[in-house]
Amino acid sequence: MSDEATSEAERKMQFLYALRSKGVTDKRVLGAMEAVDRGPFIKGLFSERAYEDMPLPIACGQTISQPSVVGLMTQALQVSPRDKVLEIGTGSGYQAAILSKLARRVYTIDRHRRLVHAARDVFEALDLTNITALTADGSHGLAGQAPFDRIIVTAAAEDPPGPLLAQLKEGGIMVLPVGQSDTVQHLIRVRKTADGLEYDEMRAVRFVPLLEGLGKDT
Repeated sequence: MSDEATSEAERKMQFLYALRSKGVTDKRVLGAMEAVDRGPFIKGLFSERAYEDMPLPIACGQTISQPSVVGLMTQALQVSPRDKVLEIGTGSGYQAAILSKLARRVYTIDRHRRLVHAARDVFEALDLTNITALTADGSHGLAGQAPFDRIIVTAAAEDPPGPLLAQLKEGGIMVLPVGQSDTVQHLIRVRKTADGLEYDEMRAVRFVPLLEGLGKDT
């Protein structure tokens, strides 16, 4: 084995070890995160730090979440192979790529056209054909494709948005950060049952805010 191949194997082992040490234990999630290289989703100065467990800045003032948070959110979503998933906040496209390995279909929307176009290019390069990326106001969801088995939101709102709850199937799960500021946020899981909504609080997090409307770059 060449030195380059050895270092690549070691990097993957360290990456997966870091995920497990932060609580990502689901085998399917770990398999998806091993299969999807984070590198292509990060451009420019920060590309060398793609394999560190830390959030990094991307275009349009947004961030790519640290891998352990991506893993924990994905694990909490409990995606099955037949699920149709909606992601609010495409960002770099990394989270959608992970979901594409677990679900039947992934719809991801972002208010920044520039981010959506860049993510589409990466999806195409990686031959991820079950992802549809759209520029839209995420706070309204995607009514035309509803209902969804799973919904994940990668931006923080004060409360779970009503339109998204309405687009979640009965028996479905939504995972999102909630909080009134960028310093006090909690990741929560919402289950939609025949009797109403059940909430589980998971951990403290920091995400960019969920904003209405489209980005100025559109």
